[in-house]
Amino acid sequence: MRLILLGPPGAGKGTQAARLVEKHGIPQLSTGDMLRAAVKAGTPVGLQAKTVMEAGGLVSDEIVVGIISDRIREADARKGFILDGFPRTVAQAQALDVMLAAQDMTLDAIVELKVDENALLARIENRARETLAAGGTVRADDNPDAFKKRLDAYREQTAPVSGYYASRGVLKTVDGMAPIDAVTKALDVALAG
Repeated sequence: MRLILLGPPGAGKGTQAARLVEKHGIPQLSTGDMLRAAVKAGTPVGLQAKTVMEAGGLVSDEIVVGIISDRIREADARKGFILDGFPRTVAQAQALDVMLAAQDMTLDAIVELKVDENALLARIENRARETLAAGGTVRADDNPDAFKKRLDAYREQTAPVSGYYASRGVLKTVDGMAPIDAVTKALDVALAG
């Protein structure tokens, strides 16, 4: 099973991806993790990325797609994979289509976790309060201002990706505001259908 999980920050993609990894035995591929691994391994694409990153630039879509292309050829991804954090733009979605076609692969599903952004903000604020009350350290991105910036960036850059897949008739949606187990069940139904 090859799939993309879409949705804004805090929608539960990480929680649901972990459950899918366990259920289907396929890896969750995070572009950030793959980028760091490629740089560390010194692959040709990793070396390109390292040069750009050291210069303080953003890694191009071409480099990111190259890293994904290399990663999905690895043995653990033969049965499938979950793309997490990619594609972030319509241009990346289009580049992914071209790359998969070149490898004679297709995606089995593109699923968006639909959520209420105001409820997400309340969820993040509550998580921060609970963490502080328990004596923990709040993640840097779990403060309302940082979270709002992440949501704004998502709306501008990544939300159009859902429209791209919807216009092609391949986007499935799941209510990400439901309880975690209900989201898991709905995701299972969406992936089976």
